[in-house]
Amino acid sequence: MSIEVEANLRIPGLTIRSSSEPDKIINNSSVRFTTLIQVPAIPKPGTPLVLSTSAGHTLESTVTRADWNEERSLFVVSCTYSKRSISVDEYNSLMNDGGWTMKQLIS
Repeated sequence: MSIEVEANLRIPGLTIRSSSEPDKIINNSSVRFTTLIQVPAIPKPGTPLVLSTSAGHTLESTVTRADWNEERSLFVVSCTYSKRSISVDEYNSLMNDGGWTMKQLIS
């Protein structure tokens, strides 16, 4: 039996380099990407969690916490991207995936 949870993914910033334009620096520190996923059980902090995009990219992450959201009646599993940097292809795949939502953190 699987459980539906919301994955809340934090990704690192990146620099997009182009030979015809100046470098574009993207700071993702105040942004999270969310999607609904099915898991066999609520993952514990420190557990690896592999997420994916519809374009076939896998996003290796580590669970940092899992919290119950009373209003939505589901667990929100917060994750951090496991690698130090994210590729432009992975980033674009995440940005263009209809199953993922980008949320701006309130400061």
